[in-house]
Amino acid sequence: MRTVSMCFSSFSQVPRCRIYNLAHFWSERFHNLSRTCGYNSSSKLYDSKIYVLDGGNSRKWTRRSVTTNTQGRNKSGQCSDPRKLRQELLDVTVSTSATLNLNKIETSQYQQIQHVDIRQLIAQNKDLASLVTVIAFDTETTGFSREKDHIIEIALQDLQGGENSAFQTLVNPERRVLNSHIHGITTNMVNRPDVPRMEDLIPILLKYVKSRQKPGGCVLFVAHNARTFDVPFLCNAFRRCGVDIPSDWLFKDTLPMGREAMKSEGSKPSSRSISLQALREHLGIPLDGSAHRAMSDVKVLAAVFQRLTYMLKLPLASLVEDAFTASEIGTPKKKSSR
Repeated sequence: MRTVSMCFSSFSQVPRCRIYNLAHFWSERFHNLSRTCGYNSSSKLYDSKIYVLDGGNSRKWTRRSVTTNTQGRNKSGQCSDPRKLRQELLDVTVSTSATLNLNKIETSQYQQIQHVDIRQLIAQNKDLASLVTVIAFDTETTGFSREKDHIIEIALQDLQGGENSAFQTLVNPERRVLNSHIHGITTNMVNRPDVPRMEDLIPILLKYVKSRQKPGGCVLFVAHNARTFDVPFLCNAFRRCGVDIPSDWLFKDTLPMGREAMKSEGSKPSSRSISLQALREHLGIPLDGSAHRAMSDVKVLAAVFQRLTYMLKLPLASLVEDAFTASEIGTPKKKSSR
């Protein structure tokens, strides 16, 4: 088995079983998560070494290699009866087609039907938003061309926290890195045998996301400038490896949210004023680590996303309805119904 270096870590838990209203949720949790998500400049979880959490609640960090056998679903805070929620999804799906005989539908077929348009299902039944897992993510790349350039670092954070809720790794692009002045990642850092290539990483990434996903639910990936940068890069990386983006992955771009929030304050937003770091400064969120490194940007993104959903009073159901899929990349964005 090929052994590669990547990092898993744990942030504090947040309750899972509740109907989401992020405006209320973040107003209660923001200051607590700001402390536990590493916004203290004296606390650094990531550096040039690879650390993982050891010893349960002792929170002792030790250095060791992580193999491709990804584990770590947080089971302590899951919904008490996921079968009931799964059945609720089935009931909504059945209402759209009276001719379906669910007793004869195999699990694989059910999953395909379930995710035909989860956005419509949630629009019809807001309670189903409790089945959505929200993951903030960020990528660093060899350049700005989505066709020619490659991902060299990726970081993800399940915003509900829990064991192994964070995931970060460098990625071997098998080519020189010519833009190290932007993110500080050099060719020698990534072109090494212990750094996974994208074809090695995708199965691990899929297992990580699956370990965070609620039974019968979907995943909402949040990124800043997601539509024109992070998601196209992710889609092309999967395509080069002959793997499809799962149909139950949805994506939300926080850049338009930042623009709307600035307008709500009476400001005229510009491209500079709604960058992730500009929003961080405007909202008074401290920087932990170096800007333009994936995990540092994910921490900032998590805090900015919390504040934006609070400012705009957005429930999770609205975020999901306004999300886009990988297949919609390159198509004009639909106007929000809000």
